[in-house]
Amino acid sequence: MYNSKIIGLGYYVPDNVVTNDDLSKMMDTNDAWIQERTGIQERRWVKPGSGDTTSVMGVKAAKIAIERSRIDKDDIDFIVFATLSPDMYFPGPGVQVQHALDIKTVGALDVRNQCSGFIYAISVADNFIKTGMYKNVLVIGSELHSHGLDKTDRGRGVSVIFGDGAGAAVLTREEDTSKGILSTHLHSQGEHAEELVLIAPGMGKRWINDILADNNPDDDSYFPYMNGQFVFKNAVVRFSEVINEGLQKNNLNVDDIDMLVPHQANLRIAQFIQKKFKLTDDQVFNNIQKYGNTTAASIPIALTEAWEEGKIKGGDTVVLAAFGSGFTWGSVIIKW
Repeated sequence: MYNSKIIGLGYYVPDNVVTNDDLSKMMDTNDAWIQERTGIQERRWVKPGSGDTTSVMGVKAAKIAIERSRIDKDDIDFIVFATLSPDMYFPGPGVQVQHALDIKTVGALDVRNQCSGFIYAISVADNFIKTGMYKNVLVIGSELHSHGLDKTDRGRGVSVIFGDGAGAAVLTREEDTSKGILSTHLHSQGEHAEELVLIAPGMGKRWINDILADNNPDDDSYFPYMNGQFVFKNAVVRFSEVINEGLQKNNLNVDDIDMLVPHQANLRIAQFIQKKFKLTDDQVFNNIQKYGNTTAASIPIALTEAWEEGKIKGGDTVVLAAFGSGFTWGSVIIKW
């Protein structure tokens, strides 16, 4: 039995910066309202025609992660790609990455767990490596939200939150089981699936045929819906539970946390968790102010930035945690 460890990190965000003031020209909102409720000041949105897609951004992040890992791309044995915004309904972007990177015909798996997608993807990669099935696994979280948001007054409660971007990690085998990924913890509660949802197009309720046939200008089933207060109340509870679960599994306590990288859903959630666990500003990394909620990309982008800034060092205990649509949530405990 092995552990897995992260040996390369990278991220990519589009050049196009969209500020809260920019959004106020599209819909009835303002900078103060957005910052008060979410902490977001700006986000990156892909410009139509730029060539950036979910898979393309994922490839850009992956190239950086692979270069930093100091392994050859053909040493990668498997690809796990987390996203809710694939380029195509099918196939998923994992195979597009395999082709774009010109990697040999390794397996490629797509994870559809939205905000907790990167946590789930890391867990999949970790277990493949732990069992000895694969040695090097490329994990990507990438999202292109902006093309699918309702940028009118009707959608202002959701559209101001989300941004575009991608992050990637290369995991490899670690024979010292006191290092690397110590444990992962995954949960779901599907009874709340429609509290944070995008219903159409889907085979269950509304497929393209139905949307076209109805031609209803008031149909908003193909835009994201979120019951914000309900999601917030559940998030702060589940974040706390799953962080504690990971600490207890590894006989650690809160004082052992060197860095908590939470999913960047809402700065107020992260601040609530920080206060509850009595963590200092140096123990929690947030960048939602710059990028908004990039869903499956948020943790790898934040993790990469924290590492680049020297806030994560060898020997540190790093905790990753996420909560989101599904509801799904999870945590990862790492000895860096």
